[in-house]
Order: sequence, then structure tokens, then C-alpha cells
Amino acid sequence: MNFRGATMAHDSILADLASRNLVAQLAGGEQLRDHLASGSRTVYCGFDPTAESLHIGNLLPLLALRRFQLAGHRPIALVGGATSLIGDPSFKDAERQLNPQDLLEQWAERIKPQLARFLDFDCGGHSALLVNNLEWTRGYDMLGFLRDIGKHFSVNAMVRKESVRQRIERSDEGISYAEFSYMVLQAFDFSELCKRHDCTIQVGGSDQWGNITCGIELTRKLRQRQVHAVTFPLITKADGTKFGKTESGTVWLDPARTSPYALYQFWRNAADADVYNFLRFFTFLPPEQIDEIERADAASNARPEAQAILAREVTGLVHGEEGLAAAQRIAAALFGGDAAGLREEDLGQLEQDGLPCLDAAPGTSLLEVLVASGLARSRRIARDLVSSGAISANNVVLTAEDEPLAPVAALHGKYFIIRRGKKHHHLVKLAAK
Repeated sequence: MNFRGATMAHDSILADLASRNLVAQLAGGEQLRDHLASGSRTVYCGFDPTAESLHIGNLLPLLALRRFQLAGHRPIALVGGATSLIGDPSFKDAERQLNPQDLLEQWAERIKPQLARFLDFDCGGHSALLVNNLEWTRGYDMLGFLRDIGKHFSVNAMVRKESVRQRIERSDEGISYAEFSYMVLQAFDFSELCKRHDCTIQVGGSDQWGNITCGIELTRKLRQRQVHAVTFPLITKADGTKFGKTESGTVWLDPARTSPYALYQFWRNAADADVYNFLRFFTFLPPEQIDEIERADAASNARPEAQAILAREVTGLVHGEEGLAAAQRIAAALFGGDAAGLREEDLGQLEQDGLPCLDAAPGTSLLEVLVASGLARSRRIARDLVSSGAISANNVVLTAEDEPLAPVAALHGKYFIIRRGKKHHHLVKLAAK
């Protein structure tokens, strides 16, 4: 696996996380630091399959597992085949819709290779593990689980957890017994991973703190082991909008749902107020290098470089060098570069989710395309745009309003990227004869 990021000493991982503002809470404090410094440890994070793909909200904990592995520790990525059947209530306004078990199992299988893109499963003693918590919950009978596990939980303590209390105190929404029991299942995961794989550290978002501390307490009672945890702050944007959402919806890690180009553009469009934090959170660039990027941007009168660096680093992490190269080819072609170098699969990305797309018959005139695509509100405006040189096809300026779109001039015999000015694009796909 081609790792972006340098290896580090066992005990430097907490300092690295802190330097990136990635530590919200620590369970163990100095004991955890000593624990990490004294050898290679096993660290886990859970990912419930709530869709057929992970999304960029999962990226921070995924990269955290990778950071621990680069520091010489062994990561475990846990697929929540069992916990996803219940649904985590943590800081949710309402109960999740429960999905059928067979669908969740399909989703669990789909996200496994996505997890594998971030972790090295063949690097000796700290090779990553991929587990599913159905392994230890599927065969457990209800009475046995209540006697063996449930007896260790105080309902009084459970209802005091902030993630539960905020639901109980709502007048319009309560919490079901199923969701209330979620923290018991997650706690059981930590205990089982400690028993099976000597796992002593859990990582996750700060919204998981209540569930994680339950796991620490259960492991102490069942295994007589002291285990630890690190949580990360929840990512927020400076303008108050939700991180990981765009006008078209969630940003996914599966290229079939969010193309490498669309992911690249998501990061290119990061606000100046967010981009330097995002570089710390989502890349392996040293914090001191990110500080230098920020200083250089502040001193420059040109467009900041940080967004381009962020897009390059994260797209390469998620989709590899080939995916990054495709995204950069598409971006260059759309914003003034040579469109002739685009591959057919690049244009397929644009058709998938990058640009509005119009199907047209061969020979359709440019004027008709401009109006049908919405690039011009009327034929008169379309003529004015053409005569002023504001319209190009595949980055060639067009001057004849009645010029037909012919396959011989199309990319791969069927695609035209029509551009109005610098920012308005439309993909035209010629139908086969």
C-alpha cells in the first residue's frame, strides 16, 4: 500500500493528534501516554453500515486509525453488522429508520473494501484487522446476554449520559428501548476486542464519549483490564453549515456515488476560514508545513494555494494516484486547459455527478443546444453570446450560431463540454445514430 505520511514513534501519536487539534477527550491521561510509549498497542474504531458507502464524515476516524498504524500500532476497523441493526441514538433528534438485516449485511460487505483502502493489512506485527461485531453477538441468547452483560450496567448511569439525556428530555421525541441498549452493544464490542485481540484503545468522535466510557467500565468489570480512549472533535464549518454536505447531498467515499472529480472539487471549494483546519484534520502534511502554507497565503495577493493542496492530498488518499490524476485532468479541462486529453471515463465522471448533461442528436445546432441546456434563456441571447465569443465547445471558441455539433469534432465521438464564460459548463452527449 502506498502510504501518504511518514512513520513516527509509538508515543508521538498523541502529540501529533494534539498538534492537529484532533483531541477532544482522553480516557486515561498520562496512563494512556505511558501505555502507548511502552509498546505497540491495538486500537479500534467502529463503522456502522448505514448506507452502501462510507462518507467523508467517516474520514476523520479512518485517518486516525491510519495515523496510529504509522506510529507502529495495530488498527482494527470494526464493521457494525450488529449495532447497525439497532441504530446509534447519540445526539440524533429522532430514532433512525431500521433497515432489513439482509440489506445491512450487503452494505457491510460493500464498505469493507473502502476501509481496506486506508489501512495496511500486510505489514507484519501491526497489520490491520477487519472484524464484524456480528461474530460475537449473533449466537448470544437474550437471557444469557442480559445475565452476563446487562447486569453490569446501571440504568441510573445510562440515563445520565448526555447522548441519552438529550433525547429523554425532548417533549416531542423519546428513545426506544432498542436505541437505549445501543451503548450496551458498543461496550460489549470493546470488551470482546480486548479479549480476542488484546485491544486496549478505542477512538471515535466526541459524540461517542458516553458509549466509549461504558465500554471502558465493562471491560474493567469483565476482563479486569484497564483500557483507554481518544475522541476527536466533531467537524463544523465556520459558516455554521453542516460539514460533508453539498447542494447535491452527501459526499461519499465510493467513486460510484461521488466521483473523484466531485470529491476533488468539494475540497477545492473549502472556505478560507476552514481550509487550514481541514489540512490539519484530513492530511498527513506536518503541522509546521501547514502553518507555512497559511503564512504564504496570507502574504500573497494571489489566490490561496491551500485549497488546491487540500484537494490533491485528500483525493489521493481516498482514490489513489489514478483517481487524483483523473480529477486534475477534468478540472484543468473545465477551467481553460486542453479538453482533448480527457479520457472517456473522465467524461463519464462528469456525466455521473459533475455537470448537467444534455442528450442531443448529431447535427443539432449550437443555438438549439444553448437554449435547451439553459446556458442561454432565449435564441436572441444565445446569438449574442456566440457573437461575443463567450461560448466554447471542448475549449474551442465557437463563432457560428448555426454550427452543428458533429461526432467528428466530439471527444470520443460523442461528448462536448460547452462553456459559457469561465464558470458555466454543460456536458452534451450525442446520441448514437
